[in-house]
Amino acid sequence: MKTIFSGIQPSGVITLGNYIGAMKQFVELQHDYNCYFCIADQHAITVPQDRLVLRKNIRSLAAFYLAVGIDPNKSTLFIQSEVPAHAQAGWILQCIAYIGELERMTQFKDKSAGKEAVSAGLLTYPPLMAADILLYSTDIVPVGEDQKQHIELTRDLAERFNKRYGEIFTIPEARIPKIGARIMSLTDPTKKMSKSDPNQKSYITLLDDAKTIEKKVKSAVTDSEGTIRYDKEKKPGVSNLLTIYSILANESIEQLEERYAGKGYGEFKADVAQVIIDTLTPIQEKYYELMESSELDDILDEGAEKANRVASKMLKKMENAIGLGRKKR
Repeated sequence: MKTIFSGIQPSGVITLGNYIGAMKQFVELQHDYNCYFCIADQHAITVPQDRLVLRKNIRSLAAFYLAVGIDPNKSTLFIQSEVPAHAQAGWILQCIAYIGELERMTQFKDKSAGKEAVSAGLLTYPPLMAADILLYSTDIVPVGEDQKQHIELTRDLAERFNKRYGEIFTIPEARIPKIGARIMSLTDPTKKMSKSDPNQKSYITLLDDAKTIEKKVKSAVTDSEGTIRYDKEKKPGVSNLLTIYSILANESIEQLEERYAGKGYGEFKADVAQVIIDTLTPIQEKYYELMESSELDDILDEGAEKANRVASKMLKKMENAIGLGRKKR
């Protein structure tokens, strides 16, 4: 059985885009793969965090993983900082990474642009991300288009390490979903849906109530044409809503286009909102139940224990290959 690894930062609200682009596919993949799902809290501190808010977000993200359908009997769910091998392996990979390739990373350029000072971690976190993946002999990493560059760097670092020190790492491949990899903003459908957008109408969170969802979808940007058809270039707003509807209702875009032929945007938007509400309501109910229970901590304890066993073995192989520590008799 092949291994899948994925990590999400606990940096605030989880959007519908996060769910469709990542979490929903995790639930489907866990039945056919050996899955490790990581709450990447060490990545979150590349920018300043309030410690109490961060701890709340870590627990909240863990609850979301389980509420959307991750089964701890089939997948390993754990918090990154509770597995020390991640930081240790990240340092080793920093030492074989080149400054030039880290400076070329698009996210570093975007997040550092126009700032007088940025943390060193913002530059060097890609090797930590590579360590996250490589520690588990990962075959496949499900990512959105914006993370493809990081997987390419991970592959480069793994191949470089293998060439210098011996065949230690499995070379992972990125898996980008054909539909839903980029759910777009409701207010500007040329941009990706993001929780960092100052306009809260641009995104739907997994905890938005029914009335809020209805308002946000109702105000979503469409166009003046008035027809409901998929055309990403000419009708990005309608195409985005069709994509959301199609994925959540498990219906093809062609079926939806046929159903809404001759109908207006008002009816279409009302139905999109209802599909979102029907999807999120059971997730919200399970989420609140988990946040109040000890079950969540028990699952995270078990996940950390399993992840530590696997990651520590790989770390030892890395250290032996590179010559760290004392030679064991």
